[in-house]
Amino acid sequence: MISGKVVIKSETGLHLRPAGDLCKLAMKFPCKIEMKLGNRTVNAKSVLGVLSACIKFGDEVEVICDGENEEEAFDKMVDALESKFVEYHEK
Repeated sequence: MISGKVVIKSETGLHLRPAGDLCKLAMKFPCKIEMKLGNRTVNAKSVLGVLSACIKFGDEVEVICDGENEEEAFDKMVDALESKFVEYHEK
């Protein structure tokens, strides 16, 4: 298992489009991927789960990956979240 904290840099937070893109990215990996905000932990492969966490600009989120390819999954998830996810994927 690998985990680490990320500060959300996208000014719009994780609304529907970036949450969907993030879930698509997470689904590329066979490992379990979760995001924890405060005392709430959600499945990063579930759009509804990510949306229900109400992740906003400046929030500190813990990304937790466990299983096959966990290190690669962790690196990709952190990269996406740290690079203002929406702007990163609309290029």
